[in-house]
Amino acid sequence: MAAGPPGSLVPLLLLLGPALGPALGQGLGQTRFVCTSVPLDGDVCAASALGTGSAEELKGTVLQLRETVLQQKETIMNQKETIRELTAKLGRCESQSVLEPGEAKGRKGFAKNTMGDLSRPPAAETLSQLGQTLQSLKTRLENLEQFSRMNSSSQTNNLKDILQNKIDDLEKQVLSRVNSLEEGKLSPRNESEERGKIESTLTSLHQRISDLEKGQKDNRPPDRFQLTFPLRTNYMYAKVKKSLPEMYAFSICMWIKSNASPGMGTPFSYAVPGQANELVLIEWGNNPMEILINDKVAKLPFVINDGKWHHICVTWTTRDGVWEAYQDGTQTGNGENLAPYHPIKPQGVLVLGQEQDTLGGGFDATQAFMGELAHFNVWDRKLSPGEVYGLATCSSKALAGNVIAWAESNIDIYGGATKWTFEACRQLN
Repeated sequence: MAAGPPGSLVPLLLLLGPALGPALGQGLGQTRFVCTSVPLDGDVCAASALGTGSAEELKGTVLQLRETVLQQKETIMNQKETIRELTAKLGRCESQSVLEPGEAKGRKGFAKNTMGDLSRPPAAETLSQLGQTLQSLKTRLENLEQFSRMNSSSQTNNLKDILQNKIDDLEKQVLSRVNSLEEGKLSPRNESEERGKIESTLTSLHQRISDLEKGQKDNRPPDRFQLTFPLRTNYMYAKVKKSLPEMYAFSICMWIKSNASPGMGTPFSYAVPGQANELVLIEWGNNPMEILINDKVAKLPFVINDGKWHHICVTWTTRDGVWEAYQDGTQTGNGENLAPYHPIKPQGVLVLGQEQDTLGGGFDATQAFMGELAHFNVWDRKLSPGEVYGLATCSSKALAGNVIAWAESNIDIYGGATKWTFEACRQLN
């Protein structure tokens, strides 16, 4: 037989085909030939065994790889499930921890939910808040006493005596609650009921004092008033009757007083359809005070949580998102790239004292402002440092906001928030 080219199988197959065909057909049914190249000086049997071994090894490798892929897929699925569980646990931890608040919303949803809910404050903090509220009521009664001495009225004096007795009763209730807590007598249910009773009494008392203070309105200018938010609730707030227009720049200034901890809460929030955090000022948990514009955040270098009156201003322009922060007439910080080229949208709801998760609502007590607020003014331009200083020093030439001006006729109050005479500028002058 003439030799073919190196590695040729044709003569070999022609020679073996007629002999092997019937045997293979009888023993194995349908068959197929696998061609393997064999060198001229090679061993045909060894080559056949080698080919078979390589195929078996390849098949085994494929099966092993397939099993590995299946194992890795199962591992990935388990890891995904673990990640979901850890994420859920982290969310629960963030919603229950006062000491580790979440990041700003959207960055209330602060979209951030700035803003998850925190658990109800512990009993000690609640009692502290009640004590501050009672002290606030006492101060207001002292102001009413001064007013009644200047305008003697038996009806005013009688009301003042009734309210004083009411405060004395509340102090006894709080003292009794402290003793019960120390002795461990109050169950969570009883504690909740007791808190509800005291808050209901306080709300009623605030309303009666507010009615009494209305007698002072005729003797003061329309802007000489302040709002008081004595407790963290989800129902105590004030609403500005007028919405904001579309603005490509703004200046927002106010007098503010608080020593609430942790964080004084939300002095104001402006929500528009589709964006609950169009414009928000918030100090939440242990974070510094922040301003949010369309869910973009800048941290403000304010140090004002000391129970004293402070004047603060924030200016901003959409060009490059440049902002400036002023405390007591002095610039304390600035920055840029805060929601650049995003105009403030019109047709929204402007709320004082609460952070909005929905348009005009969705309040969370843990984000509520606790303290006093006055002279909230809004301009559609950037104020100069001199203008800001004039506002902070109560200059007689100080301007009122050309978008929102502080006046009693522009504000509606709800849930026990109260209005009474503003004193900070009187103290400065």
